[in-house]
Amino acid sequence: MTPEQIQHGILQGNPAVQRRAMAKAITLLESTRPDHRVQADALLTGLLPHTGQALRLGISGVPGVGKSTFIEALGLFLTRQGHRVAVLAIDPSSTVSGGSILGDKTRMEQLSVDPNAYIRPSPSSGTLGGVAEKTREAMLVCEAAGYDVVIVETVGVGQSEIAVHGMTDMYCVLQLPNAGDDLQAIKKGVMERADLVVINKADIDPHAATRAQAQITSSLRLLGMHGHPEHAAHNEQLWQPRVLQLSALKAEGVEQFWQSVQDFRQLQTANGRLARRREQQSLAWMWERIHAGLKQAFQQHPKVQALLPQVVGEVSSGRLAASTAARQLLAAQAGP
Repeated sequence: MTPEQIQHGILQGNPAVQRRAMAKAITLLESTRPDHRVQADALLTGLLPHTGQALRLGISGVPGVGKSTFIEALGLFLTRQGHRVAVLAIDPSSTVSGGSILGDKTRMEQLSVDPNAYIRPSPSSGTLGGVAEKTREAMLVCEAAGYDVVIVETVGVGQSEIAVHGMTDMYCVLQLPNAGDDLQAIKKGVMERADLVVINKADIDPHAATRAQAQITSSLRLLGMHGHPEHAAHNEQLWQPRVLQLSALKAEGVEQFWQSVQDFRQLQTANGRLARRREQQSLAWMWERIHAGLKQAFQQHPKVQALLPQVVGEVSSGRLAASTAARQLLAAQAGP
């Protein structure tokens, strides 16, 4: 399919044609071939006027917390209400072989066959932050196709991987009932960026889930006040992060979760913070791609490629400091 055919299929095709066109579009966006990059840029430009209407929801949490199970329960709840749900599931790539087992779609057996849902697993391919390099672009494809809820499921992440916060409207963190003590709950990183914290698997140990909810609620209040005095005043015009309990396996608490998401969207739209958040994300995305492009241009520069084998050999043998080698390569690129 040509980029024009892909764009036409996404915007005007019947469901079967649209799904095929979406898959082709995301594959094109993920390609590293220079000619494919040119086609992908043209495709994105054509789709851009049809994007921006969906709710972008980021779901993060440690491995084993039940992200896939929760997303399936939420997706089925939403499709029954008439929503069209797209899920971009990011799977970890091997640091040894570079390969990836795209297993998240397999876990969502019911949602994957729902005609109003679209699930796209993608490998992280070494990208840090729990998401893939082209996740933002894939979100735009889903929005142009008419999906009004786009969910990004991250790789099981640690405390510092918050890249999904920079590309979604609402950032939700899933926690386990026995995830740690109250000190663990106030460590900086993921928790201080969370808009909503969900204690999943609450049915396994209700008492532990209640303790965790109280600890995290207190911790979020403390983190919110640090450097944000307006949060300390409990201004009703500002969103205060919430902590909920649910059981994704039993689909209990999903309706309460979605009501909190609706409250967040309504409040952040009214106070203008949602629009500002998207503006900041677009600018950050632009600079991120500039940095990536500069790195690629540096690596492909003829003088750098000519000098690189010698420099690598000297660094490897200990005759040249790595910092000195970096400056020599940068000078080679900048020189006449």
